[in-house]
Amino acid sequence: MVLSSRRRREEIVRLAETRGLTEVSGMADRFQVSASTIRRDLAQLEASGRLARTYGGAMAAQSHAEPSLQQRIGEAFADKLAIATWAAEQIQPGESVALDAGSTVAALAHRLRERTGVTVTTASLTVIGELTGAQGVTLHCLGGTLRPLSQAMVGPITEIALTRMSFDRVFLGADSVDAERGICEADLHQTQLKELMAQRSEHVYVLAHAAKLGRRPFHAWTRLSPGWTLVTTGRGDLVEPFLERGVRVISVPVP
Repeated sequence: MVLSSRRRREEIVRLAETRGLTEVSGMADRFQVSASTIRRDLAQLEASGRLARTYGGAMAAQSHAEPSLQQRIGEAFADKLAIATWAAEQIQPGESVALDAGSTVAALAHRLRERTGVTVTTASLTVIGELTGAQGVTLHCLGGTLRPLSQAMVGPITEIALTRMSFDRVFLGADSVDAERGICEADLHQTQLKELMAQRSEHVYVLAHAAKLGRRPFHAWTRLSPGWTLVTTGRGDLVEPFLERGVRVISVPVP
């Protein structure tokens, strides 16, 4: 039986409240409608404050559950690959770069495996895994306290190590990015680390695909500074607020 739109949205809210994360594809199958219909439902429910959108689905607004890196790794894969490919092309032989945590940054690390003469510093276990055994890359691993959800080190030990280093470029990940507030993360330790990396670098890049723009799912923030570069698959109205605030925007095409 196909439900009315009102009944379907009520059921979507109930599923998000009882199951936590709910995926678009699963809801489309369950309610026998298209994925685009479900996305419209989610947009309306988010606008009314009843749900919080996630990458590929939704969760109950009051829960603010942070998806794990493993849950995010395959979402918007083509977008992340396009961003990572562009970012890798910016890194020149002889440069020292810092790589943040996150699935898009991990995709960038994968692109650096065959490079020579590049020094990479990271607190991300995923990035370390990607670059372990890469013959031409010098890899510096930052210690600290492991944050399991992001598979990265955070805390004072990590921060102290960063104060002794500098970089040609830093590539930051993000749970979401808002033009007014900046990079949004679930944890203040994450935002503190991003600020330190940015302060120690000549060029700062924020890697965030289109679905991450304009969202505010959590309450920890890193301000975007004029001169930083947002690398995204978003364009048009999605990126205009960033341009107005002096943020350089690179909109990469998705093959």
